[in-house]
This record gives sequence, structure tokens and C-alpha cells, in this order.
Amino acid sequence: MQAIEAMSRSEKLRLMEALWDALSSPEQAFESPAWHAEVLTESERQHAEGSARFLAWKEGKALLRSRSR
Repeated sequence: MQAIEAMSRSEKLRLMEALWDALSSPEQAFESPAWHAEVLTESERQHAEGSARFLAWKEGKALLRSRSR
């Protein structure tokens, strides 16, 4: 397989579509981990209290990337 950087835009889109089809097929059911529910519950609580912090998408992505390094 060639490097993604070397692919044309149409090749990248075909690859993305193939990945999405593979990930969204019913035979590969995915169960969210328990911590997802905990995080959502906490987010809802903060929103209801008015203490939730919202970020622009660009800032949020940067924050998540910095946490995963």
C-alpha cells in the first residue's frame, strides 16, 4: 500500500469510503466503554449547572491531540 501523502484526492476518498463501509457494517458491532457514559453524564451535569466549557472545533482537536501524545 502506498503512503497516504502520495495518494491523489480521489484515491484518498475511495480509501475513506472503504474504511467507513468496513467500520459501519453490522457484523462489527461496537460497544462503547463504560467511561463514555460517565463522561456524557458529567458533561450533561456541567451544562445544566452552567459550568460547561465550550471550545471551537480547532481548539478542541488541538487539546485532544496534545493529551494523546
